[in-house]
Amino acid sequence: MRYKILFIFCLASVVIFSGCSWFQEKDVKSAPELAADGMEEYRQGNYKRAIENFEKLRDWYPFDKYAILAELKIADSHYQLKQYDEAVIAYQEFESLHPLNEAIPYVVYQIGLCYYEQITTVDRDQSATKKAMTTFERLQKQFPDHQYSKRAGEHIHTCLKSLAGHELYVGKYYFKKKNYEAALNRFKNIINEFPDVGIHKEALDYLALCETAMGK
Repeated sequence: MRYKILFIFCLASVVIFSGCSWFQEKDVKSAPELAADGMEEYRQGNYKRAIENFEKLRDWYPFDKYAILAELKIADSHYQLKQYDEAVIAYQEFESLHPLNEAIPYVVYQIGLCYYEQITTVDRDQSATKKAMTTFERLQKQFPDHQYSKRAGEHIHTCLKSLAGHELYVGKYYFKKKNYEAALNRFKNIINEFPDVGIHKEALDYLALCETAMGK
């Protein structure tokens, strides 16, 4: 009797676990289904859900033709969520894995945009500005005739204006502190290193004031 009960218990366990396995298999979607679901969530602005679908697609079907789409849309979704650090990592990984893919100009442009979107006022740190400009310049060098290179040109002008504005801000600060030599170097840097972005006249005026003060 004891063995009979044990046999029935084991049989029931097999049936239960087999049933669970069957339901799990039913829940697993195909690569096209995950791609479609991910794109639909992305179109509706549900970027977190889109990431979930695309990550499943990437992890479950790494060699499927839709896996490349998933990698790119994961990066795009992070960008839309303003998760710029995560987006940069995802874009850079895509570029590293698929250096000859036709989407690379777009990917490099998006990396630049991730930094560009983090540019603040001229009185703040300009690290993001420098990274954005460097990335956009790389894009123009690698793909000079591409449409994204032309877009990058407009952003480069904004970056230059921000960097020059920062130099002017720091120069004025030194001038107010009567540290004329340090101020003079900042104003000279604007004239020598940056094209005219609308502040050259002001920089020249302060440069003359510094030279006058130092002369006295």
